[in-house]
Order: sequence, then C-alpha cells, then structure tokens
Amino acid sequence: MSELTLSSGLAELGLELSPTAQTQLLAFRDLLLKWNKTYNLTALRDPQQALSHHLLDSLAILPHVGPEPLLDVGSGGGLPGIPLAIVRPELAVRMVDTVQKKATFLQQAAIQLGLNNVTVNHARVEELPGQYAQISSRAFAELSLFVELSRHLLTPGGRWLAMKGVRPDAEIAALPADIVVERIIPLHVPGLEAERHLIILKADQ
Repeated sequence: MSELTLSSGLAELGLELSPTAQTQLLAFRDLLLKWNKTYNLTALRDPQQALSHHLLDSLAILPHVGPEPLLDVGSGGGLPGIPLAIVRPELAVRMVDTVQKKATFLQQAAIQLGLNNVTVNHARVEELPGQYAQISSRAFAELSLFVELSRHLLTPGGRWLAMKGVRPDAEIAALPADIVVERIIPLHVPGLEAERHLIILKADQ
C-alpha cells in the first residue's frame, strides 16, 4: 500500500526516485510515527496522512531547492530537511531546533537512515554561526520573525524558502522594506486538499 501510494504521489509531483530513496522515505515516516508516541513530534498519527502531509509536502519544494548547503530552521520532526536530504544525498542539510528531544530524534533518524549529509544542532537559530545560501522553514514562525532570527546566517544573494499554508498576504505586507519577495509559488501536494505555498525571499543588497 505505502509503496504504491508513495510511487503515485511522487509521479504526480514529477519526481523519479530510486527504490533505495523510496525505501528510506518510508523508513523515515515509520521512525517519525514510532518516536511520536513518546516525543510528540507531529499531530498526525495516521501513516497515510503522514505520507501526504509530511513526505510529499516536503518534497513539493524540491524543484526550488538549489545545490548549495541548506539550513532548515525549527526542524521539529525533520520536515522538510530529512526528506530533502534523502532524495538529494549530495545536498548538505543542517537542521536546528531549540527542543532537545526533537534534536535527539533528528540525530537518531540521520544515523538510522545513514544520512551522512545531515548535521543537527540543538540551539537557538539566532545564536547559530555559519553562512547558508538557502534557509528553509515549515510552520516555524511568521515571515518577518523567520527573516529576523536567521538573517545573519544568509549569504549575500542567498534565499529564504518559507513553506506556508494559505497565501500569507498579511505576513508578506509586514516584511521589512529591504526584504524582496522573489516568488510566491502555489504548491500542489498529492493527497493534501489544503492550500500550500512556497514563499521565496531575498534581502535587497
């Protein structure tokens, strides 16, 4: 059931993944739901919902993710960071979360899934060092706060990739004057009826 659903969902997204990557994605889904029983990583309990709302939702932004190192802020249950790391093994993904148990889960998931391209930090994003060409978030914070907390981490010319539900026009209007909305991309996620958008932001140089 799961393989077929994942395969058809990937086909709908226009993604061709190796059997190994598909197996890893399902293993991650199962790991997330297993740890969720004690760690409360996601509100979802149903494997089928986790497939659409977590795996396919995360992978819907894949065409807009470049080759440069990616910082995933407020990673929580590893979304979208771990699915992206699975399907793009050459992509360096650093995930950060302030909650110790979530960081522990992320570290364990990376080890169990053999993801050598994943690094995990238990830290506040505003205290994190480094520079990244891409900074992603999913259900982390309002756009202005996301930008404010992670601005020191973005390389010149870099982009923020903010995953949102309905188009966040009020949040966009509240952005600082020097933040440019590069693109607002409606996303179609197989099995998910709700609206999804990817907001790509840049700092005006």
